[in-house]
Parts: sequence; C-alpha cells; structure tokens
Amino acid sequence: MLRGLVLVVVLYLAAAALGAGLATNNGREPPARGVRIYVADNGVHTDLILPAGAFRDVARPEHLRDPRTAAEPYLAFGWGDRDFYLHTAQWSDINPWRTAKALVGAGSTVLHIAHVPEPRAGGTVHALLLRPEEYRRLVAYVRDTLAAGPVVRGYGPRDAFYSAKGGYSAINTCNEWTGRGLRKAGVPMGIWTPLPWGVMLWL
Repeated sequence: MLRGLVLVVVLYLAAAALGAGLATNNGREPPARGVRIYVADNGVHTDLILPAGAFRDVARPEHLRDPRTAAEPYLAFGWGDRDFYLHTAQWSDINPWRTAKALVGAGSTVLHIAHVPEPRAGGTVHALLLRPEEYRRLVAYVRDTLAAGPVVRGYGPRDAFYSAKGGYSAINTCNEWTGRGLRKAGVPMGIWTPLPWGVMLWL
C-alpha cells in the first residue's frame, strides 16, 4: 500500500511538471502599457490580485468586518474547497481529514476575496501587464466563478468568502484555477498547473 501511494505521488508530480512545462499562448508579446495585475504565491496556494474597480458590485463593504478596508485599490482572489478554506486560516489549522476530503472533491467551493493595497512585485509576487481585452477576459472568468449563495466573513477585517462554482480536487486545484484564468486571458501558461510553481514558472 505504501509503495502504491508513493507511486501515485510520483506520477502526480511528473504529470504536474509535464503540464506546467507545456505552455499555451507562447506567441504572446507583452504590451508596453495596459492593466497591471499581480499573482502571489504562498508556497501552496496562488492568488490573482486585480484592480478592484471591476468588482465593486460583488465585493461590497457590508460583507467585511471593517467596511473601511473596501476602499483598497486591489482585490486578491483565491478559489478553493469550502470546508478547507473556511477552517484553515493558518498552517497550524490544517486538518488531515479535511485535506483528504478536499483532494478527492467531496465538497463545494468558495471564492476568497481580500481587499488589499497594491502589492510590491518581487519574491513571491509577480506583476504583469494585460491588454484591455485580455483583462476583460480575466475579469469575466473570475466573475463567472461566483455562484448564488451566502457570503461568509473571512479571517480578518478585510476579506470574505463567496459561494463559487466548480469542484475542487487534486486535479482541479486552486492553482489550476489561477492558471486557467491566465490561459483564458492569453498569458503564456502551462496547460495544467495544479501546483503553485507551475503557475509561477511562466511569470
């Protein structure tokens, strides 16, 4: 059983490396001017960080513990398993059973939205410019992730969780959600990016 588990992990990592290495949108030339967005990586999870203007009707002040933070110019978006996301504010909160349920796709999903200042690029935060039409496609992708349902206040004063579409699993991870959005926008990106380094590789 242990050998079988090790084999599954090795095959998964190999497939993730192959998927990340085979890129779409290879012919894209970066624009000289455009809409500046950011992608952040905490080592396990990636967020899309986008200008807040296109989402003011969605991410509203009354959803937050401190409505004043809704004035921040950017929003950080992260998609994931609902049960895991709502109960894992920090690394020490990780629960093996909850993690296993998420990986097999046993639950519903949420979109985590945090109101943030404009990030400073560097280290684990990458900046890129999108043409207006590319940015519109990315905004449409993020908005289409949202589903009808209650809003749950987040970990702190500036974030909240919104009901989302889709099922999380080891195949369709939070990082694949980020990578898929960037692919749809037209950014060079691996064809499958279940792990964070697969997203950041092309940025």
